[in-house]
Amino acid sequence: MLAEKPYLIGREKPLSKREISQALRWAIEAELDAISFYEQLAELVEDERIKHIFYDVANEEKEHVGEFFAALLEVDEELGKYMKEGFDEVEEETGIKVEL
Repeated sequence: MLAEKPYLIGREKPLSKREISQALRWAIEAELDAISFYEQLAELVEDERIKHIFYDVANEEKEHVGEFFAALLEVDEELGKYMKEGFDEVEEETGIKVEL
């Protein structure tokens, strides 16, 4: 398992696949938090120029989520299978069809 804070990781060997998966999940979590943070700030700002900046940065964080997810799907081979099953279940139960 990784440390609570990445800079506390003292390693003599490379991270295992499991540890890389955890690191990528933490990175995704951080990006999702950043998206919420910037979008909430944007909603508080009346100046449209500044609001635009916050939304623009939030959108960049969304791209980062995609980058980390792509890497996570490469490292965690089972994740893609379970995500597909989840997408199929949502479509079956609600009619919502998601394609990436």
